[in-house]
Formats: sequence, C-alpha cells, structure tokens
Amino acid sequence: MSEIANKVVIITGASSGLGEATARRLAKNGAKLMLAARREDRLQELVSEIEKDGGTAKYQVTDVSDRTQVEALAKATYQAYEKIDVLVNNAGLMPLSPLDETKVDEWEKMVDVNIKGVLYGIAAVLPIMRSQKSGHIINISSVAGHKVFPGGAVYCATKFAVKAISEGVRLESNGEIRSTNISPGVVDTELTNTISHDETAKNVEQMYSVAIDADAIARAITYAIEQPGDVDINEMIIRPTKQEL
Repeated sequence: MSEIANKVVIITGASSGLGEATARRLAKNGAKLMLAARREDRLQELVSEIEKDGGTAKYQVTDVSDRTQVEALAKATYQAYEKIDVLVNNAGLMPLSPLDETKVDEWEKMVDVNIKGVLYGIAAVLPIMRSQKSGHIINISSVAGHKVFPGGAVYCATKFAVKAISEGVRLESNGEIRSTNISPGVVDTELTNTISHDETAKNVEQMYSVAIDADAIARAITYAIEQPGDVDINEMIIRPTKQEL
C-alpha cells in the first residue's frame, strides 16, 4: 500500500495550477483531501471530478489572508477526517513590479497571502499535529526565495521568508513534524495573471516561454509525502532545464 493512502491532506490554492495538479495526483494515490481556495465553483468542479475517479475530497472556501477562515479550514478538516497528516501551503500571489512604482497595496497583499497565509496555516494545524505526534508541513516557496531579481524585491522577500519559516518548522519539529520547502522555477500556472506592471509582465512572459507543467511540482510534493516517517525531504528546487534564473 502507498505511504500516501488514507493520509489527510489540506491543500490551499487548490482551485488551479500547482494546487489543482497536486490534488489530482494525491487523490489517485489514495489521499483524503480538503481543498481550499476562494473560487467555490472551481473547488466544486475539482471535487466532483476527483470523486468520479474514485478519490476522496471535500472543500472549504478559504481566503488564507484571513486567520479565522484558515482556522475554520483546519477545524472542518479535522471534523471530517479526524486527523490532519499534511498541510500543503500553496496559495500565493506574484504581482511583480519595480520598487519605484510604489505599488504598496500589492506589496501588502503579497505579505498577507505569501507570508501570513503560510503562518496562519501552520498555526491552525500545528496543535493537531502535536497531539498526533506526527505531521508534515509543505511550503511552496520559489526560486525567488533563493535569488533576488529586478522587479521582484517584495515577492522575493516573501519567498525568502517562506524558506526561513520552513527551516524553523524543521528545527523545532522535535522529531514529530516533517518540513518540506519546495521552490519552483517557471511553471505554467495562473501566477503571472496578477502582474499589473506592463513592462514587467512582458519580461515575465518571455521568461515563461520555457515553463514546465504544474504536475512536475505535484510529483515532487508526492515524492516528499510518500517517504517513510523517518525520512524528511527538506528542500527541493525544481526548474525547467532551460531556465537560467
């Protein structure tokens, strides 16, 4: 039997991209899913498709920048499945722009979703995982969490923070909580749709010409989860072969 079978997994940002691809792959491996995102119609459709294929999934409409909603997500998951084995902190925004544009509202949104959303997720599941004496927190960072580039200062800062938080979880795990930080390069998702600065959007569009499929990241997440309990995959950077950054 797969190490993933019957594991209860929460996935944020599950309505598209990496979250959706991960949900589909984990469902095929027998995981019991709680899918979270803001777009209920997308969540309903995904759950329906997973169930038709014989998988197990529920959903909870969740804005990860709202701590109360994230707490409700964890509570609903525990009530439905009576445990939480894995949290995939996937929800994120990437409205890139030069600092001189002073798009402070966009900066705040990135901090709220990319950093606070990750912390709210950890805070919501950690007490349950501690009571179980087991759990796995998977945070989606980025190559931008390893290298800063023009137009990406704030986004990079949020992803550096995610990497630091992931390492903090590992150091404080007490041998109970596994911690995985996954840093994708350019992947074919909706992430670039939030870029409002025209010049930056053009530059990113060119870079994304080599983007890989979201399932590449879903396979990495699956690999981390399916390891035996005494094996902790802490860090993965996954880029297109042709990507330079």
